[in-house]
Amino acid sequence: MSAAPKHQPHGRRIRCPGGYRAYVPEPLPPRFEWSAGLAAALSAADRAVGRLAGEGRRLPNPHLLIRPFVRREAVLSSRIEGTQATLGELLAAEAGAAVARSPADLREVANYVVALEYGVERLRTLPLSLRLVRELHQRLMRGARGDAATPGGFRRSQNWIGPAGCTLAQATFVPPPPDRLMECLGPWEKFLHDDTLPPLVHAALAHSQFEAIHPFLDGNGRVGRLLITLLLIAKGVLPSPLLYLSAFFEGTREEYYARLLGVTERGEWREWLGYFLTGAAQQAEDALGRIQRIDELLASWRERLARAPSRLPESALDLFAENPFWGVSKLAARLDVAFTTAQRAIDRLQAAGIVALASQVRRNRVYCAREILEILEEPPRLETGRMPRPRRRRP
Repeated sequence: MSAAPKHQPHGRRIRCPGGYRAYVPEPLPPRFEWSAGLAAALSAADRAVGRLAGEGRRLPNPHLLIRPFVRREAVLSSRIEGTQATLGELLAAEAGAAVARSPADLREVANYVVALEYGVERLRTLPLSLRLVRELHQRLMRGARGDAATPGGFRRSQNWIGPAGCTLAQATFVPPPPDRLMECLGPWEKFLHDDTLPPLVHAALAHSQFEAIHPFLDGNGRVGRLLITLLLIAKGVLPSPLLYLSAFFEGTREEYYARLLGVTERGEWREWLGYFLTGAAQQAEDALGRIQRIDELLASWRERLARAPSRLPESALDLFAENPFWGVSKLAARLDVAFTTAQRAIDRLQAAGIVALASQVRRNRVYCAREILEILEEPPRLETGRMPRPRRRRP
């Protein structure tokens, strides 16, 4: 991480047969200016992510809270690409409720969930690699809009980034031509196993380079953001998928794209890293806050149920933490009880003011723990544009 001249692109633009110029990045890691402000940003991010990881290890049933967070990430990452489905719609649809959102939007978001959960499980037997990246892309694009763009296959034609309807000549950014893809992806895959950098810095560099290479015809942004979480799990920084940056990227979308472009056009790695680390710190704190609020809410609800003659309502309560929406039939199957028994448990939760009917249909009724959903859907508080100042040492 030695100093390098400012405003030096990390790569070169080559002229292609069609007369356009495409960007071909240099292998990672780059040379960039390591400043006191950047060191402070890394320190703050490390502390916040460390606290989040500790909380994840403390949770008695971490999967109960991880499940809605995975879906929240899927919604926000897909929203960056123009998908309009909300978290409530996705969770309600999974519970069997009818929602107005188009099936195509819901499929795209659901595919992201499938890809991320697959990636976490696949890391047990396969290291991060181009093979795993292709497998993730295949699951992400299967049956969704863009599935004609060879799911699981690297592109064989030129793609570009720019305003809707723009031509190649009008593009804001043109990634490497298809015949140069592997000379970019090979070094990138090797860098995935580099252990010389702090993990958060490593993840930031790998994400930026992946977006610059843009190896698929569609789905590059979603795969790239998904890989951030998998990288941190693979390096042992997180015990499970708890940290997601899509909320930060989606809430600061213009700056997100500007920082990525700043790297390819001017080699502004320090600025990109400061932005990324600020996001990691904020999202770790955000996740901690939501987890603690849900924990406190569940504790207060358990107190309301303490005198219940059966433990079943409390067991049902845990499932409403996993997904705030549940239908009676699905809840009965999950708890392995009769339909009428599950209905009595939900009636107890409803009488305690914990859940309410999400729809008024007579059959296949779905109930919602609205307070948990509100915690999950609450917009994050974002702050960008500057790195934390380094702490002054006392004399």
